[in-house]
Amino acid sequence: MLFSKWVSNMSSQIEMVSLEDLVDNNHIYRKFNNLVDFDGLSKKHLSCLVTDNNYKGYGIDVLFRVLLLQFLEDLSDRELAKFLTENNSAKWFCGFSLSAKTPTYSVFSKLRTKIGTNLLSKMFTEVKEQLKAQGYMNEVFTFIDASHLISKASLWEERDKAIEKKHKKLNNETLPKVATDKQARIGCKGKNKFWYGYKKSVSVDMQSGLINKVSLTPANVTDAKAMKYVLPSNGAVYADKGYATKQANKEAIKKGCVLKAVKKNNMKGKNYRLDSFITKMRSPYERVFSKSSHRVRYKGIAKNQFALFMESLVFNMKRMVVLHEEYGF
Repeated sequence: MLFSKWVSNMSSQIEMVSLEDLVDNNHIYRKFNNLVDFDGLSKKHLSCLVTDNNYKGYGIDVLFRVLLLQFLEDLSDRELAKFLTENNSAKWFCGFSLSAKTPTYSVFSKLRTKIGTNLLSKMFTEVKEQLKAQGYMNEVFTFIDASHLISKASLWEERDKAIEKKHKKLNNETLPKVATDKQARIGCKGKNKFWYGYKKSVSVDMQSGLINKVSLTPANVTDAKAMKYVLPSNGAVYADKGYATKQANKEAIKKGCVLKAVKKNNMKGKNYRLDSFITKMRSPYERVFSKSSHRVRYKGIAKNQFALFMESLVFNMKRMVVLHEEYGF
């Protein structure tokens, strides 16, 4: 009799819980899901990738969402694995059930290698074209700038190795012989700012504040040389003093763009009022760099370019939510 009452009480406490009900209707992951067709994007570009035993049977569309989540939340591979097991909203966004076993951290590096930078660049371009078709972007006015990315804060170990190998100097010629990251270089901005790593170049559509193109180069490549990788297909391009060169102007003309760069103080035809206007036009779009990290995640151009595409993609996702809520796009 007592046993039957205990069973009855236990059964009355059982409650069916749906993961859908555990995610707030106003959660930002829901907004991302409504604004971007992730499944269609994955099926078009990632269906060619065969999911083998390394993926434990997870679909490629699910795992791509996992990678998006990593860059949305700025997580390492181990942090991402833990986040997926503990966060119900993360499970919902990626397409896992409440009780499903989520991937271990070792899956993510293999997945990034499997997708690769070239395939991801095509996906980023398609999202951009969708944004243009929806009226988010028009490339009439474009902001272009570059920012440093640090691969390593100090080079004392590399200096010691260079001394052992009897190199007279530690510079961009000898660094690849002693450094673990063979593609990183020493860059310089102005006369006193030096760093070892890479440089990212970004073009931003000034109508919406969305990232149009993004590129990664070694740190010793000048802003003007790297500009050709992020130029839009037309329109006016607003840039700072680093782009006030003949080479940059030629590259802009080749693309059918008009370069509006702030001139240096010692240049002929310096117009302070015009340059002040250009600076004011550019200032709101500096936010693209204001919150981004200046440390690279990986070694080598390909892996860090992959990370840069993902960071730009999630930046655009966040920006789309703001545009949709404020302006009804």
